[in-house]
Amino acid sequence: SMEERRYRSASGAPIALRRRQHSASCRELAVRCPRLQLRSLSALTSAVWLAAYGLFVLSENSMVLSAAIFITLVGLIVYLHFVKIDQESLLVIGSLGIQVTSSYASGKESTTFIEMGQVKDVVINEAIYMQKVIYYLCILLQDPGDPLGVSEVVPLFQSSKPRLDCLIEVYKSCQEILEQRKTTPQSS
Repeated sequence: SMEERRYRSASGAPIALRRRQHSASCRELAVRCPRLQLRSLSALTSAVWLAAYGLFVLSENSMVLSAAIFITLVGLIVYLHFVKIDQESLLVIGSLGIQVTSSYASGKESTTFIEMGQVKDVVINEAIYMQKVIYYLCILLQDPGDPLGVSEVVPLFQSSKPRLDCLIEVYKSCQEILEQRKTTPQSS
């Protein structure tokens, strides 16, 4: 079963949380960001090219135009391939672990897998960012040497930055699966 609900990011942009239940102990949570607006992209490109044209008229050097076109295209490719993330998702599988995936505007995906044995907890933290308090979800990794310690904090949804109401939904879903893991005896 799949459901999608609308939320806002910390900056006020509309985002959507999609929840998919694959089985009792397997859940997928995906936050979708707004797609790249062609309008804003065209405006930026036009501004760069107009500035370059102005420089070309002043300097009469055609290299300025070539450079502007080249820089804009390279910038766009880099932005779509390495910066603009359309979706960030968590696949929580009770017996295996948590898979974190970022899908870029170009179609590229980057995935991290954390084994369940390494997961100590999933928590909501608060941070002060640009003079306001923002909340973020993170996975605490178990310190192998110290049963009470945390070896690493893995922040989630770094690009979409959902507000607290959305994070709470994701947090509850993760906790339900983590709770099941604690109640079922570990089969080694």
